[in-house]
Amino acid sequence: MQGAEILLNPQVLWRLFEGLVVSLEISVISILISLVGGVIFGIAMSLKNKIVYAVLKICLEIVRIMPTIVWLFIFYFGIPRATGIHISAFAASLLVFSIWGIFEMMDIVRGAVVSIPKHQFESASSLGLSKVKIYRYVIIPLAFRRLVPGAVNLLSRMIKTTSIVVLIGVVEVVKVGQQIIETYVFSNNMVQFWVYSFIFFLYFIICYPISKFSKKLEKRWG
Repeated sequence: MQGAEILLNPQVLWRLFEGLVVSLEISVISILISLVGGVIFGIAMSLKNKIVYAVLKICLEIVRIMPTIVWLFIFYFGIPRATGIHISAFAASLLVFSIWGIFEMMDIVRGAVVSIPKHQFESASSLGLSKVKIYRYVIIPLAFRRLVPGAVNLLSRMIKTTSIVVLIGVVEVVKVGQQIIETYVFSNNMVQFWVYSFIFFLYFIICYPISKFSKKLEKRWG
């Protein structure tokens, strides 16, 4: 079979799309968790509490300094061996991407909140609003436009980075591609090129529109 014919096989295509769904599940669930956690921690980081700021800043730096693949190995291999608690590859991936996403989103939210002019806080305070109401009705709505482009860009990064979960055995689109290559490589030595090209195409048609949308928002709301 030719490489193109292999990809046109309905079973092969279906397996690749199933793998893509797994990648998207990890990305979408993680970004939803990140939105909630990131908003909470981002607001907490902007409240001018030095202790809270320092703790969250240290956590953010630790998450950024440590490569994501190392975190995957820690959660999938290290923690189960240390505690005896089994963690599935999918759950470990979800935990790592959620933690990464929360702290990245936290920084985006913090940046959006602190960029709000000081007089907005003063005007809301002069109306007798409590700090909670000031954030709920004034600051968060104003910061929303500033954080959306960054949040959309983070989603694109998370989708692309999910490809590394193949290293802990998650059967996502890259892992499926490897399985297909192992099946057909003896009958066609070009199968690697065709399969990986198609996987690139799948990531491209998902991530490119997201990237363009993010840049459009940045240009419109910047």
